[in-house]
Amino acid sequence: MKKIVFMMLSILLASNLFAVKVTAVKTSIAEEGFQMQIVAEALRALGHDVEVTNGVDYAVAYKIIAQDKDGVSFMAANWAPLQSNMIKAVGEENLFIAGDYISNCAQGYLIDKKTADKYNIKYINDLKDPKIAKLFDSNGNGKADLAGCAPGWGCEKVIEHQLDAFGLRDTITHNQGQYAAIITDTIASYRTGKSILYYTWTPYWVSGKLVPGKDVVFLQVKKSAHPVLKSTKLSNGANYGFAINSQRIVANKAAQNHKDIAKLFAIMKLSVNDVSGENMLMSKGENKEKDIIKHAKMWIKQNKTTFDSWIKQAKAAK
Repeated sequence: MKKIVFMMLSILLASNLFAVKVTAVKTSIAEEGFQMQIVAEALRALGHDVEVTNGVDYAVAYKIIAQDKDGVSFMAANWAPLQSNMIKAVGEENLFIAGDYISNCAQGYLIDKKTADKYNIKYINDLKDPKIAKLFDSNGNGKADLAGCAPGWGCEKVIEHQLDAFGLRDTITHNQGQYAAIITDTIASYRTGKSILYYTWTPYWVSGKLVPGKDVVFLQVKKSAHPVLKSTKLSNGANYGFAINSQRIVANKAAQNHKDIAKLFAIMKLSVNDVSGENMLMSKGENKEKDIIKHAKMWIKQNKTTFDSWIKQAKAAK
């Protein structure tokens, strides 16, 4: 009996030796918490201790991760290539990045379909015409009001660059601030029959409220103009001014020394539609931390075969 107890204690002690202190760095965008919680649950299933930070801006998140020398730190929302400059700022040599976690993340400018059809508006460049721009004026100053990107998000620099490149400063006002509040006001304006102009991305709940092709349409650009990329043209010839992004798990360099963690980060894949669906639940009021954790655990239960496969492959790597 003593021998059995000793063996059990030895196994427990051995497993604890392999446990790693992991910090999950949460971004300031609450809708990115779902994907982060799924990664955190997978790490716990591998036996690691996971602590989640408070929400921080992207630039701060990258610094926290790059400077961590004590354990493993990660974030699950590295937008590539949109945030390539943020990667450069902390030094790619200080980071571990493996594979795409969420693919086919679209973004761009949209307007309501009614106005687009009536005035044959297809390009953001069309708003250089003051008469067209005035259709989207919400405060009476004669300029189109663009519900835009919050400062520090990466998309902000693209929009600001294009306003200059396309000569749109005199006809478009880039309204910035707390995005959720701005876009909620924009949707409210749409519900009252007003013309709207806004920036958004997927996965996010907005495209569930204002469905592209039905309620709204994406505007294209007449030529590529991007602060980082030479071309934003897609393989089908369309050009929305932004590249199709992937969201990746980015961690500190120490992550690659833990083979199970490195393997897990490399193989995890999450559907953009699953994230949008969870974001829609948040928009309907299930937006507290406990709700997001519940959503993550529900997804894991519904996708048990996939989740178990991740854990099995990660353990095998160790």
